[in-house]
Formats: sequence, C-alpha cells, structure tokens
Amino acid sequence: MTITKAIILSAGQGSRLLPLTRDVPKCMIDFNGRTLISWQIAALVANGVTDIVVVTGFRTERVEDHALQLYRETGARIRCVFNPFFQVADNLGTCWIVREEMDRDFIILNGDTIVSDEIVAKLIAGTQDAITVTVDVKPDYDDDDMKVNRDESGRLHHIGKRLLPPDTNAESIGMLAFTGEGPAIFRNQIDQMMRTPEGVERWYLRAIDIIAKGNRVGTVSIEGLEWQEVDFHQDVEAATALTAKWVAEGRYGR
Repeated sequence: MTITKAIILSAGQGSRLLPLTRDVPKCMIDFNGRTLISWQIAALVANGVTDIVVVTGFRTERVEDHALQLYRETGARIRCVFNPFFQVADNLGTCWIVREEMDRDFIILNGDTIVSDEIVAKLIAGTQDAITVTVDVKPDYDDDDMKVNRDESGRLHHIGKRLLPPDTNAESIGMLAFTGEGPAIFRNQIDQMMRTPEGVERWYLRAIDIIAKGNRVGTVSIEGLEWQEVDFHQDVEAATALTAKWVAEGRYGR
C-alpha cells in the first residue's frame, strides 16, 4: 500500500491552551525547534506522503507563511485551504470545506496530534479496508479520549467520547486512512451531515461512527509506539519531553 496525500486539520485556535495560543495557532507551538505541524509533516514525508493539504482558520496567515517555509525545507507540496467558518463550526465543517481534496487515497490527521514516523508507516502498511482508524490500547480511558469499540478481527463498531467503559477497548489517536472507495464514502457522509441543522456542531468522527453501521471500518493498533495529543497544558510538557527525545536521537534530521 502506498499513500502520498494527507489532509491536516489545523483550523482551531486551541483555546484550552490559553494564554499560550492567544496569538499563535496550536499547530504553530514550538517543540524543541520545530512547530507541531513541522513534526507532523516530517513524519508524513518520511513515509513518502508529499502532497499535503493544511486546513487553516485561526491566524491563517501565520500557518500559510510557515507552510511555504516547510515546502522549501522538505520539498513536499504543501497547500493551505482557509476555513472561514472555523469559529462557528466543529471539525466536520472543516472536513466539508476541504472535501474536494478527498479525490484519492489519503490520510487525515488532527492538527493537534504529534505522531512518530513509525506510526505513519504502520497505518499505511496495515490499511486493508476502505477506511482505517489508527488506535492505541491502554489499561483505561478518560472522558476526553475518543473511545473505540472494535472486535477481534479489528473491525470498528463504534467510536465516540461517550462510549461506556465495558464497551471501550481502544482509543482513536486522530489519524485515519481512506483508500479505494473510502474517500467517496466519507465525502458523501460529510455532505449528508452538513445538510442537517446540527451539522456544524458535529465532529467528523461521528461520520465514521455512522459509516461503521453499514460498512466495514478497519483499525490498526499502534500500541507501544510514540505519539502525543496536545490539548491541555500538561500535554505541552509531555510533547516537549517526547520531541526532546526525538531530537537527541537525530530523528528526521534538519
């Protein structure tokens, strides 16, 4: 399996990180000499993903300028699409804005998740279904985790923050692959949901939960591999420690 395109959802401000994000988008937070989005792009490029679309919103001009810099550094084709509704719509709306870019096999990545290159490689190698969700497995899950119920074959049955503990056996890390018919299935579901009054309030993973009721949605476990979501101030500390380790290892070079 080869996937060369990615969409990064980076429209939000990251209000839970204020005052750190008062004038800086979350994706532009510096971690040991690289921005969050630079770490993401480095992991993607290391796996041959060189056509990257970044959906922007808050302080879009900063991200657009930085994307040009990253293009010069990596040689990857990095383009920004501005979401003018980022303040009033959740990330389902962000996906809808960029739906025309879902024109072939692609990876979608939340703009607040730092992943290692091994995780990207494992997702690409393990993608067998039209839609594949990257999951981690932990002893327990908190209220903020995007919880997953999957069976022994890896098929996802439900995904959402409100899953009860007995029904939860994995966590989505905010990265999915869409291959074959997957992009069209996802586009159609997004469009249907955005035509409803509550569409602007939905998360895009709600679309995956609905799709899973009638289609096989696969999962790939990255248990034991390194990643970090950046939502709260303690996450900034954890991401700083993780990326410091990667810098010491010489990961991705400069």
